[in-house]
Amino acid sequence: MKVLGIDPGFERLGIAILEKDKVTRKEVVVHSECFKTSAKLKFEERLELIGAKIKDIIKEHGPDVLSIETLFLTTNHKTVMHVAEARGVVIYEGIVGGLKIFEASPPQIKMAITSDGHADKNQVMKMVKMLVKIDNDKKSDDELDAIAIALTAFAHLRA
Repeated sequence: MKVLGIDPGFERLGIAILEKDKVTRKEVVVHSECFKTSAKLKFEERLELIGAKIKDIIKEHGPDVLSIETLFLTTNHKTVMHVAEARGVVIYEGIVGGLKIFEASPPQIKMAITSDGHADKNQVMKMVKMLVKIDNDKKSDDELDAIAIALTAFAHLRA
């Protein structure tokens, strides 16, 4: 099974592709990146770029599952709405690409990665680095979040 993990955003979108190694049965990071869109672009142009990027990733890597983080409420409603719209574009591309959709809340992700639904970001990042082999120098927080989201799908789907 191959999982596309997405840390949703419209300025920065964390993307990770993980699969199970056939020999070790451990999750392996096949691809990860932080996809950025320019604030100079109109919002709808940013959404179009996000959709095209996800479509390309699906075509290139052929994942089976799209694992995406659900939204949490903040005081900045405009940002939440924009992230929700970006999530919609990502989920749409996943459905069109024939992927099973798996959504997880921040506490579910924290629980799956650290066994503590109230873990802080540093604890989650430390565990991600222990669970999968990654090049620490090139991974942004958005990429690590996407890896954590993909790992959560593996944990839930095998249960």
